[in-house]
Amino acid sequence: MEQIVPIGKRTYSVDEVRMILNISRRKAYELCGSGCFKIVRIGRTIRVSKPSFDEWLDQRNGGN
Repeated sequence: MEQIVPIGKRTYSVDEVRMILNISRRKAYELCGSGCFKIVRIGRTIRVSKPSFDEWLDQRNGGN
């Protein structure tokens, strides 16, 4: 039987982005559609690239 090796988290859901930024669900979807960071669409589901989101957020926070 093949073992599944867990990897580190590579994406955020839109709800996770919403909670991180403390913004509304609507605003989170608008932000995801703005092109500020990379997203992946899987059917109707949107996943946000963790590295690109984290980099975008760091730039907004002055690198802190």
